[in-house]
Amino acid sequence: MSAASTLRPRRKRHGVSLAARGEPMLWLGGGALAVCLLMIAGLFALILRQGLATFWPCPVVRIATSDGGVYMGEITRRDTEGTDGEGYPARELVRTGNYRLTQSHYQWVDEQDGNAVSRPEWALVVERLEWGRFYGTPRAMVIIEPLPGPDPSAEAAGRWAEQMTGEGEPLIAVQRAAPGGADALLVRPADLTGSDLILGGARAFTGPQAAWSAFNKYHGQVRARWHRRRRLEDVDTGAINQREEKARLNMRRAEMAVASNATEATRAALETSRHAYEETRARAGQEFAGIRNRIQALDSENQRYQLLLETAGEGSMPARGVFLPLDQVVRAYPANRLGVGGKVGVYLSRWWEFISDEPREANSEGGVYPAIFGTVVMTLLMSLVVVPFGVLAALYLREYARAGAVVSSVRIAVNNLAGVPSIVFGVFGLGFFCYIVGASLDQLLFASSLPNPTYGKGGVLWASLTLALLTLPVVIVATEEALSAVPNSMREGSYACGASKWQTIRRIILPRALPGITTGMILAIARGAGEVAPLMLVGAVKLAPELAVDGLLPFIHPERSFMHLGFHIYDVGFQSQNSEAAKAIVFTTTLLLISIVAALNLAAVFLRSSLRRRFSTSGF
Repeated sequence: MSAASTLRPRRKRHGVSLAARGEPMLWLGGGALAVCLLMIAGLFALILRQGLATFWPCPVVRIATSDGGVYMGEITRRDTEGTDGEGYPARELVRTGNYRLTQSHYQWVDEQDGNAVSRPEWALVVERLEWGRFYGTPRAMVIIEPLPGPDPSAEAAGRWAEQMTGEGEPLIAVQRAAPGGADALLVRPADLTGSDLILGGARAFTGPQAAWSAFNKYHGQVRARWHRRRRLEDVDTGAINQREEKARLNMRRAEMAVASNATEATRAALETSRHAYEETRARAGQEFAGIRNRIQALDSENQRYQLLLETAGEGSMPARGVFLPLDQVVRAYPANRLGVGGKVGVYLSRWWEFISDEPREANSEGGVYPAIFGTVVMTLLMSLVVVPFGVLAALYLREYARAGAVVSSVRIAVNNLAGVPSIVFGVFGLGFFCYIVGASLDQLLFASSLPNPTYGKGGVLWASLTLALLTLPVVIVATEEALSAVPNSMREGSYACGASKWQTIRRIILPRALPGITTGMILAIARGAGEVAPLMLVGAVKLAPELAVDGLLPFIHPERSFMHLGFHIYDVGFQSQNSEAAKAIVFTTTLLLISIVAALNLAAVFLRSSLRRRFSTSGF
């Protein structure tokens, strides 16, 4: 029997397997893409839902529990399943505010059948500069007047009430002892008791409607005076301090010159600088005294305007009256009387404050404008540094360097550099830029300011350079890929026309590689703007109201510390005493950071698209 006859006949295949067609990989790849898109969409949906809802005003409820407790505030969260599902009632987290009275911002209240829940018509939400929100019902709006005589007394109060003219009912503002604290009251002179602490005469607008109307009338004027006071403290006082510090540094330089080379010229310069410094100090003292007097006058005028609110009670404590100075009130509104238009107005007002004002209450209230400014400035500076250096490095590696072991080693090092933890770059930036380069600059240019460092500490400049090193591999790799994508036929055609190497690169290669280079810049912006770990070491701080650009000479201050949205998210989310209020701010700041990064990326994408349309061509 031959070998051919022993072979088994081949089976006929009736179809083609799915593996041969690639159907499993098609479905696997498509499914993986769908999962990724769902994860990204879910993340953005959560951030949008939480971030956009943060500033929407909620109704104020008054809850009288079956055990006698009374709480008033905004319901922020509901726990409908109880703590373990074994008989524990559902509960609500109520933002009660009034921190100075209760020492807490939130209160869990169990939902029980005996609870009485209502929405007081005139419940006010008061957002203050300090101590968080206040919830109460307006009793009166008062304008406090000093009583005649050295010591307030019932007789002086009676004489003042008889002589008072103008708007408002003549009453006396007092504080009377009450269980667990003091109760603010407005009484007639005949009703004063010997234990009352008399605050002064009060032109009072009593009743919720009258008090609210008077508040709206006077609050804008009071806040305008507060802003004038703030400008006196920040701008005017800052300018005087700058002049005085400049004169002191001039004198210090003259002293150092005498110490190093004692000649008649240096001694004469020292005497001149000392005389100028003394004159500057004398003028500064006079100007400071004038500013203090103006500030005291504004404070005295503002302290006259007070809003008397009545709390609902603090748990088992009875209701009490509290005077709130109008200059400490940022915003107030009757939550349960607002229509849709009023709620939209409060919502937009809060958003405007958030993006244009400074933070307060340990960054859990107010705005994040310094953080927005610091993030944008640092990202732009980083881009201005990393793009030129990355493009030049990629040009040399792709167009000039000869292939070999050294070039391969450099490429491997660049690729590995992209995987180094970002905190390592922060340590490098702190050691090299701050302690070596910055300290050397201080010794050379700012010796008169030592031992206080100028550049020998964290600042927006060193943070930008550190992040430029962090994102440099991204730009180099993207630029190399873009350069390699330019067809060699274009290079050869340029050389055939007599162009040099640099002319070919400048006129042929770079214009057609610009879309790819812009892609590298987009990736660098996206990574650099969201980094936090290295910034904690090289300049980002919890609070830095002084911006890197201001109206004082030399106008640009790259040595200053700065705020960053990413660091702000970390600080508010993990370092805030009011964690519940901070939770909403975390989502809102995250939404804002994503929006800023998206805006920068969209600008770069638009630039890339225009370049691509301009230089799109086919190889020949």
